[in-house]
Amino acid sequence: MTLEHKIQNDIRVAVSKSGCTIFRGNVGKVKMANGRWFDTGLPAGFPDLFGFRHSDGKIFFIEVKNENGRLRDDQKRFAAMIKRYPAVIYGVCRSAEDAVRLIEGDNDGKSD
Repeated sequence: MTLEHKIQNDIRVAVSKSGCTIFRGNVGKVKMANGRWFDTGLPAGFPDLFGFRHSDGKIFFIEVKNENGRLRDDQKRFAAMIKRYPAVIYGVCRSAEDAVRLIEGDNDGKSD
């Protein structure tokens, strides 16, 4: 089984080469010196990768899953919300090829 981290990295390279800027949404928790937890990053359900096409500035969001991965409920809620906006590309991708097809418009931008 392929690690999602490897798929993310492969997607970042392929999408960058296809004329886009792409970012990884880093999240996590850090225990501070006073013992409290600090949550970093983005809201629950936010996709792993996001960016824009240089050709037209259209933004995209990519949730990365390996061959067995499934969306969590918070990810499903994000997907349902963002798919309402036709100017946004959203999809669940399991490979770099999936991501390039999504961004280039070889599907309807509403995969999974």
